[in-house]
Amino acid sequence: MFLGSFKTYFSGRNRLILPKRFRKELDNKDRFFIILGFDGEIWGFDSKNWQKQAEIILNFPLSTVEGREKRRIFFSRAEECVLDAQGRFILPQEFIEQVNFEKEVWIIGAGDHFEIWSSKDGKKILLGKQDEPSKSLF
Repeated sequence: MFLGSFKTYFSGRNRLILPKRFRKELDNKDRFFIILGFDGEIWGFDSKNWQKQAEIILNFPLSTVEGREKRRIFFSRAEECVLDAQGRFILPQEFIEQVNFEKEVWIIGAGDHFEIWSSKDGKKILLGKQDEPSKSLF
């Protein structure tokens, strides 16, 4: 389970260190999945929880407009990430451009996933002062 919150900084171009506690939750695997959230954040999932989220979307029939829209929205906003030997990963430039990240970010545990927030928005989240959240895709 992803627990805790960590302030971290970009080290090089779009590169972040995933906290050691969160790396352990990946079952010592060097791959995980990220997806753009709906409130200016990025969600990160281990393989097992990613599969669960993907199955929710894939259970909507492809033959329906709703099923096709959900697949496009979900899978087009996602990427697979690989950790290097130091526990660092690179956020795709497209993600950086769509969220309000600067040098400092918060990586926050959210149970079955973790979230990456800008420094400013991460502080709001931790204080429980988030603006009204967006509607769910699911």
